[in-house]
Amino acid sequence: MKTQYLSYQDTIDFLTEAMAKYPDLIRLQSIGETHEGRPIMMVTVSQDVAYADLKPALLYTGTIHAREWIGIELAVNFIQYLLDNYPSNPDVVEALTRNTLYMVPCLNPDGFEYSRNHFSFWRKNRRDNGDGSFGVDLNRNFGVNFRHSTNTQSNIYGGPAAFSEPETQAIKQFVEAHDNIRIALDYHSQGNVFFPAHKFNHEAEIEGTDLNILCANMAREIHKVTKRQYGIHRGKPPANLIHGSGREYYYDRGILSSVVEVGSRNIPDYLINMSQSVDENIPALLYALGSAINYSDLAPKRPENFTVSAVSANRVDLVWDHNSEDEGCYYQVYRNESPKDPCTRDNLIAITSQNQYSDKQLKSGKRYFYNLRKVNRVNRIKSPFAPEIRIKTALEKDEFAYTLFPAVEKIGYVGEFTKPNNADHFGHNSLFIGVNKTKGVCYGVIDYDVSRLPADAMIKDAVFSLYPMNRVGAKIENYGEWSVSILNPDDISDITNFDQIQQAVPLQTLGDAIDSDQLTQGIWKSWHFSAVEKQMIQAQLEKGRLLLRLQGPDTLPPGNDSQMMQFDIGYGRFGGGIHYRPSLDLIYHRRPYQMAFGATACHTVSTEGMTANVLHSGFDSSGRRILGHVGFTLPTLSEQTDIVITDAYFVLECEALHKIAQPMRFTVEMIDTEAPDLDSIRGGERIEFLGYEVSSQELAKSPRQTFMFDSSARQTLEDLHDQGKPVNLVIRATSASRQQDAVVEWKSGVGEGEISPQLVVEYIERRKQPLDKPENLNVSLEGGLVKLTWDNPDNSDWVGTYVVRNSFHPPRSPFDGVKLYAGKDDYTFDRFGNANMPKFYSVFSYDNVPNYSVPATIKFSSDEVTSVIYDEFEPQDEVEKRYREGD
Repeated sequence: MKTQYLSYQDTIDFLTEAMAKYPDLIRLQSIGETHEGRPIMMVTVSQDVAYADLKPALLYTGTIHAREWIGIELAVNFIQYLLDNYPSNPDVVEALTRNTLYMVPCLNPDGFEYSRNHFSFWRKNRRDNGDGSFGVDLNRNFGVNFRHSTNTQSNIYGGPAAFSEPETQAIKQFVEAHDNIRIALDYHSQGNVFFPAHKFNHEAEIEGTDLNILCANMAREIHKVTKRQYGIHRGKPPANLIHGSGREYYYDRGILSSVVEVGSRNIPDYLINMSQSVDENIPALLYALGSAINYSDLAPKRPENFTVSAVSANRVDLVWDHNSEDEGCYYQVYRNESPKDPCTRDNLIAITSQNQYSDKQLKSGKRYFYNLRKVNRVNRIKSPFAPEIRIKTALEKDEFAYTLFPAVEKIGYVGEFTKPNNADHFGHNSLFIGVNKTKGVCYGVIDYDVSRLPADAMIKDAVFSLYPMNRVGAKIENYGEWSVSILNPDDISDITNFDQIQQAVPLQTLGDAIDSDQLTQGIWKSWHFSAVEKQMIQAQLEKGRLLLRLQGPDTLPPGNDSQMMQFDIGYGRFGGGIHYRPSLDLIYHRRPYQMAFGATACHTVSTEGMTANVLHSGFDSSGRRILGHVGFTLPTLSEQTDIVITDAYFVLECEALHKIAQPMRFTVEMIDTEAPDLDSIRGGERIEFLGYEVSSQELAKSPRQTFMFDSSARQTLEDLHDQGKPVNLVIRATSASRQQDAVVEWKSGVGEGEISPQLVVEYIERRKQPLDKPENLNVSLEGGLVKLTWDNPDNSDWVGTYVVRNSFHPPRSPFDGVKLYAGKDDYTFDRFGNANMPKFYSVFSYDNVPNYSVPATIKFSSDEVTSVIYDEFEPQDEVEKRYREGD
């Protein structure tokens, strides 16, 4: 198998030949020399390569770890692709015309050749450490967050000092001499995941949206080739997952930077796995190369103050600043339904020159993610993205929502070989799901308490969401799937018992399983419940529990040791915080009350006047219209709270039809009057029409007719109820031809146990307006943490307060930022933020719907310098420990 891979000399020979053949396109140079005297080769590719250093550039580095051969293989294949497609492919031509590719196919030539020829699993370079050991992990030898160590035997030994190695010195000198580098990609294996850089500062960074979208758009290009889904995971600041990496060094210099972990093995089967990895990543690399110019000085400036001005159930209003220098630009607005989704033509919802946009026809109670960038009208160069806006639309008037999180002792995993310790896994470890040789088969268990939902709740929508945090243990390509099952809690006496969980027969397995090539680290996975699955939740409400089992593959093919996935639980020292807890988002209706009202007034209105207690409509002997009037007085339907009318209809019964020679049709109109009289009935303002017209032929067949209130008519009826006003309806006859003495008599009293006319109203009790916002919001520093205090509203409908942080703008939605707290206290600490950085906090009050108040907002900024304590990575088991230590 290894003979199919290139040697380092093969790579140099290929590049030398390519430069000779395409001298205007390729430049090859050595930027340094290794301990063993090998040249560190840099290839530059650009149209008119003599001017390459004047263009925005993408820096590609590969095989910094000796055993990760994908870097050198992909580099050579990508250059061959560019040569084969220049100048025939316009995308290639545009990318190379506007941008430059700097590529180091192998940043660790000595280690790579040692891996090829002596020890495949070798990782470091070949420095002689002078104590019998060899090698420095070059991706721990850069200057940002460098850690000094004397453990030279370690696979992650970072060297005696930052940039002590000729390889890192070479790339450092090159980068510092080339300010045109705007994107840096460092190719590794394994994991099928992007690891964008971060600054370990606890906070979202202005470039964070750019990094996520760059990686998401590259992932989309990969998916188009093989349908494999790459994850995007920035790690868990402030934990030091890595020290002295090249990724953070580039990012610290203002370069968008990411590691790309490719494949599931370091040296896979070349004909199948490696060739797939190469082929799927070439379009992604071309996209990244073409994007470098968008982050250069040639690009428009990033849009500022992108925020939301209003959110309703079906509409979001977005606004941003538009300055004089933006006159030559237009704006692109993108909408996604999941975080870390791509921004492409598929989800581009608006192109506008305005500084606002209203997104309509949205679904209620649903999360949306908005992104904005400028585009130069002339050269079409795009700006960096504004920080992403995250919102959740309001609920419809008849909807309630509830988000369930498991209690800390109700979430964990059970392992086949860890039975004595399974109880300790709950509320402590990640969810290990799948199988490996250390733990055996593992299942995740989540036991939701649904007893707080009202007994009459009727589930409309349900979404279960889970955060994949590590897939390095899923080592086998295209093997196995991960799914979620609903278990009967009556069958399980101990949720920490492996045998009970394994042997339980599912009531239902949710429809969407995750295939192994769809496992995404760092991107939320959501299961949307089908109609049958929602009925299962409905059935569990009576028991007060919803018990879920998460399962993966339970066997391993020969020669393999792991197909295990880790998911975050949000709790404990291994969790990412409360906002990473697995959630169950429910939208539900309440069972409505129904009341029927008899008419309090009936009139026939003609040219002769108003006749009480008689209800006719049609045409008189002169062909003039006769109107029927029906009045209702609505009682107060609830003394405790607001009401929402969910349905309403008007029942009318024909008693007799007289002299109807030609077809007639009858409409029912709602008029705006509190004291109906001849003038107001005949000429008053018609404010609504009920249902559809009914014909005289239909009345002859079916005398009893129902006129439904549509949504607008229901709202009017609800307003009349809230204002204590009567409901007045007019029955009007219409005909295509002139008619005389054509009249319908309608029942206008009580008979045979039925009331006619009749108004039937279905309604629920539900608060319609948000509460007052919290008052006296204050911020201070206490023990190195930001502390927020406020006064909660004094209202019996108040349920709790919701606190959110945003680094860029005041959050106007409780979902636009990092959730810090939700509950009944009047204070909280920001345990996830950096007290040295300015930011905005918003505090919302909410009721049991929930309706969220307008925010109380405060900006925090401190001149006091607070020490930031960086947690060191703590492995959860031996497998994770070996991975983190480079073994």
